[in-house]
Amino acid sequence: MRFRFIHAADLHLDSPLLGLSKKSQDFAARVDDASRRAFDNLVALAIEEECRLVVIAGDVFDGQWRDYRTGQFFADRMRRLREKGVRVVMIFGNHDAENRFASRLDLSDNVSVLPSKQSGTVLIDEIETAVHGQSFAQREVLDNIALAYPRPIAGRFNIGLLHTAGSGREGHASYAPCSLEQLANHGYHYWALGHIHAREQLWDSPPIIFPGNLQARSIKETGAKGVTLVTVEDGAVASLEHRPLDVVRFAAETIDVSGLADREELFAAIRRQAEAAFATAEDRALALRVKLTGASALHADLMTDARNLREEVETLLASIASDIWLEKLAIETAPPPLRAGVDPTIAGGLRLAIEELAESGWLRERLSARLADIKTKLPASAHQDELLAELKAEGCERARALALALIEKGQR
Repeated sequence: MRFRFIHAADLHLDSPLLGLSKKSQDFAARVDDASRRAFDNLVALAIEEECRLVVIAGDVFDGQWRDYRTGQFFADRMRRLREKGVRVVMIFGNHDAENRFASRLDLSDNVSVLPSKQSGTVLIDEIETAVHGQSFAQREVLDNIALAYPRPIAGRFNIGLLHTAGSGREGHASYAPCSLEQLANHGYHYWALGHIHAREQLWDSPPIIFPGNLQARSIKETGAKGVTLVTVEDGAVASLEHRPLDVVRFAAETIDVSGLADREELFAAIRRQAEAAFATAEDRALALRVKLTGASALHADLMTDARNLREEVETLLASIASDIWLEKLAIETAPPPLRAGVDPTIAGGLRLAIEELAESGWLRERLSARLADIKTKLPASAHQDELLAELKAEGCERARALALALIEKGQR
């Protein structure tokens, strides 16, 4: 018997794309529904490739989902798959578990959600397959739940569905911890994992795979995003294919300005790297972060004219393509060594005072207090803490760099 199935995870339907909210209305219209369009691409792929099964390894929804239309959208796409004879087996992950609406969805009868109180199995007789797994009952599942997964069923292709960080991943909570050896020795033919947003094949036989998320949500998630398309022949995996399905892609480019003589050369360098990045986006919209580094005489002008510089870079990107936007312009340059003849007593003294102030913790303490005050005035948001953490991490260094740049500019 030969059949195909899709392994997807971390759809995060209707989750906003971070860092892109203050763009034009046209841009907002293109990216606001990115997760939905990516999921539509998944549905189209399943139909086009005549897949018999789609497995989803958790985090279909976002923890802060409150709009009933998100659920309606998902239910409608499940119905479309039913019309084409496609079964869907899924588990709820940590974000699904913290959403009180997810478990109340009325889904078509081609969809099976594995239980949360204990592991369970769904049998799909027409393709001689068994899908095993367990949903999250609450956001934090810290036990090795895969230990209690059912043993493989003889005569069937066995798939394990698990939302996990494995043995641990930087930047991800250690939910449902387990080892590769444990999974590999369990006897299943394929392990469909979720939770980690980067695609990774952890084991070859049996395949143990994180497909990555369906649509990147921030600059932390660069590169192609999509699903794994699996072909099964005679009860064994015959092929694995990563299929990109995202509609907006994130990329980061670093430009060393230390060898550049003027702004003309700077913009030429930005153009070259932006064009190269857009060429690799495979005709998708691109959100680009540009980071400037290196010690240069341009440093003072870059720091003191950051707003105008950003607008100029945005204009440059618009001349490359209509679907490329500046996610952030990060200026991390440094002033050149003091030139001969510069009065070291004044400039050097001011620099020393600024460095001592930054190292003393005084500035960081006041920034923390100010951000705590701002937090109490902000509306509830899924990404509030992440935004404030970024401001806290970068604020002091930005203030220090700007002060030093002003000193450098004043010496000209």
